[in-house]
Amino acid sequence: MIVNNSHSDRGVSTVLPACRSLGALLVLLVAAACSLPGGAARQTDVLRPPESGSPAFQIVEVTRARVAELARWPVTGWSGGYHWPEAGRGPDSAVIRSGDRLDLSIWDSQENSLLATPDTRLTEVPTMTVTSSGAVFMPYVGEVVVGGLGTDEARARLQAALSDIAPSAQVQLAVEPGRNNTVDVVSGVGEPGRYPLESRNTRILSVLAEAGGIDPGLRHPLVVLQRDGHRFEARAETILREPARNVLMRGGDQVVVIEDDRSFNALGAAGTQKVIHFEKERMTAMEAVSAMGGLTASRADPKGLLILRDYPVEALRAEPGPEMPQVVFSLDLSSADGLFAARAFPVHPGDTVLATESPVTRVQSVLGLFGTLVGIGATANTLSN
Repeated sequence: MIVNNSHSDRGVSTVLPACRSLGALLVLLVAAACSLPGGAARQTDVLRPPESGSPAFQIVEVTRARVAELARWPVTGWSGGYHWPEAGRGPDSAVIRSGDRLDLSIWDSQENSLLATPDTRLTEVPTMTVTSSGAVFMPYVGEVVVGGLGTDEARARLQAALSDIAPSAQVQLAVEPGRNNTVDVVSGVGEPGRYPLESRNTRILSVLAEAGGIDPGLRHPLVVLQRDGHRFEARAETILREPARNVLMRGGDQVVVIEDDRSFNALGAAGTQKVIHFEKERMTAMEAVSAMGGLTASRADPKGLLILRDYPVEALRAEPGPEMPQVVFSLDLSSADGLFAARAFPVHPGDTVLATESPVTRVQSVLGLFGTLVGIGATANTLSN
């Protein structure tokens, strides 16, 4: 029997070139995989030790068991907390201080009075300024100390001082607050200026309201209080939320409202890559991830959230503290332990929060490219036939 192998030979001749083409395609794909542009950095790439063998930075794995210890490490980027005086409570009356201006009106019905004329029985004393010693000068009487007294007490003392020359005189007193009984609201409000303290129970929210309120255009406003050479700071929302932060004002206080400029850098396989300003006084790693728009589900490696931080040289002497100036904190968000740790581990101003890319992402890119090329090849082969 004669067998016709022409069909078989054609099949073999067709398959062999196809295999060769597939092999060449695989070689091209391997080369393409090596040359594919990377997206976010992978954890292994970032943490790879240098060729010299000497570690260039310290790697710290953040777990629930270590969070408490790491919280005692030196703080970077800011003081670690905003300091604010106690609220307290003061009297509802005002107190006369040096620099205040007093307007005095004296009524005297006595005949032949030294202070009033028969036509008016009223004498307006020129405005008097309280001296640094707390005194004012009264005609026919001399200096009278009124500093530290309330308005009613000062009026009674001035009237008593006049009793020797005008026993029937009655005194009317008006006080215009001076520098030591006013507060300067410098910026960040609707109407900056100098505002008098109505009483010793005047609080900062009242002063800010009188100054037109905080500028709504400020991002995360920070209230700065300068008092007696000391600087106090508090986030505006904290003062509004906590009554204990609504402190009493003192004469000579200066208030400035500025933006809280603390920030961290967000990079990698996340919803956004940019500088992100602190949304609250303190932010944890989990809150930072949320502020970044979360991890990109199709790209990010949940086991590789990295926080890069620089420490000053003096921090290396702290106990506990870092061993090297540059530290990479690694968090695994694929486990409950890592998630709880991320909820407690603080991000510092100036940190870089990097969401690394999953190793699977590049493989998927290669497979996608392979599928595309195979599809193109199959189409070309169909057309050729």
